[in-house]
Amino acid sequence: MKKERSSIPPTVIAIGLVQFLINISSVIIFSLSAVYLKSILGVATGWIGFLEGAVEASAHATKLISGVVSDYLRKRKSVMVVGFILVTLTRPILAISESFIAVFMARFLDRFGNGIQSTPRDALVGDVAPKDIKGACFGLRQSLGTAGSFAGGILGVLAMMWTMNNFHHVFWIATIPAFIALIILIVAVKDPKPVPLPEGDVGENIAHPKRHPIRLTDLKRLGKNYWFLMLVVSIFMLSRPTEAFMCLHAHETFHLSDTYIPFILLVYNLTYSLCSYPIGRMADRMDPYRLLQVGFAALILADIVLAMAPNVWVMFSGVGIWGIQMGISQSVFLTLVDKSVPEDLRGTAFGFFYLISAISLIIAGTVAGNIAQHFNSVGMAFLVSSCVGACALVLLIAVSKNNRKSLAV
Repeated sequence: MKKERSSIPPTVIAIGLVQFLINISSVIIFSLSAVYLKSILGVATGWIGFLEGAVEASAHATKLISGVVSDYLRKRKSVMVVGFILVTLTRPILAISESFIAVFMARFLDRFGNGIQSTPRDALVGDVAPKDIKGACFGLRQSLGTAGSFAGGILGVLAMMWTMNNFHHVFWIATIPAFIALIILIVAVKDPKPVPLPEGDVGENIAHPKRHPIRLTDLKRLGKNYWFLMLVVSIFMLSRPTEAFMCLHAHETFHLSDTYIPFILLVYNLTYSLCSYPIGRMADRMDPYRLLQVGFAALILADIVLAMAPNVWVMFSGVGIWGIQMGISQSVFLTLVDKSVPEDLRGTAFGFFYLISAISLIIAGTVAGNIAQHFNSVGMAFLVSSCVGACALVLLIAVSKNNRKSLAV
């Protein structure tokens, strides 16, 4: 008799809805901030690359701390609430910003708050997700989040039209969905009962203590397969300049007007959202490392299309492929991290995943910005990215053979 598959828990759906709303707010801001800095404040491309890399790095680095803290407290929701309060409060700050330093601080605090909530969020999904649908749960969370990003792209265009390209008014509008998301998080998201903690030899359990001890030996307990996967992550993230470069590419190379810049992230998030949940379900049924290889190949293809695009329409196809690779790679990375580590170290594992991503992203953003400025071509940054992506794919193939055996066991 065929065993029935588990259903997705209400907490996962609530988290997805919260992510949907906060991403609406974030994309409205993110899609316009680089162009605002360039066209309104006159900031050089190299500095924009540094800002985007730095703010993303701050978010990812914070994710390690919040992950360890959520493991220590054995509570995810309370840490998430702190992060969402910060994110919500920074929206008005950005709306009144008039200088590069002010925008930098607003974006920094925004991503800092996002970093605080992100790791406990993913760990909480892993905590409540049934084992047979881990990939589906992570994929659904990704899909709802990126659907919010898609909606944010549409609302960003409409808001720019309605306000006659008034950036400050649009930034005020972005405050509303962030505030609603905070309310839903407080009311609808619930922490599960904590898992038993190991004492002495791994596997010997005790009753549920109030705190999880923080020990350096936990790094070893994460396992060699996890750390091999993190090596792959570090190279892969080096091949990913932030999505702001796609917006700059459309604006500078193909002269897409400020009003329609949000369409870039609209297309990106549409393909990202449509792919994430089906890919998550596939990761529950087949070898996730094979799926990850497809995602890496899609990144290389997207970079080449973006770099060589003869017109804006071909460039938009590259943006769509970029979204597909994100839907594949992020869903599978989250699933593999969750399946590779002990349950009581789930927050720490996701935290290191984001920290390693942070180090690579700040390098990728800064290098891409300087390459674009030196060659006076954003397309050249994507061409270099494709070469780094090819190196990441070769490394993934080498690591996959060993790791997939352990995952099967």
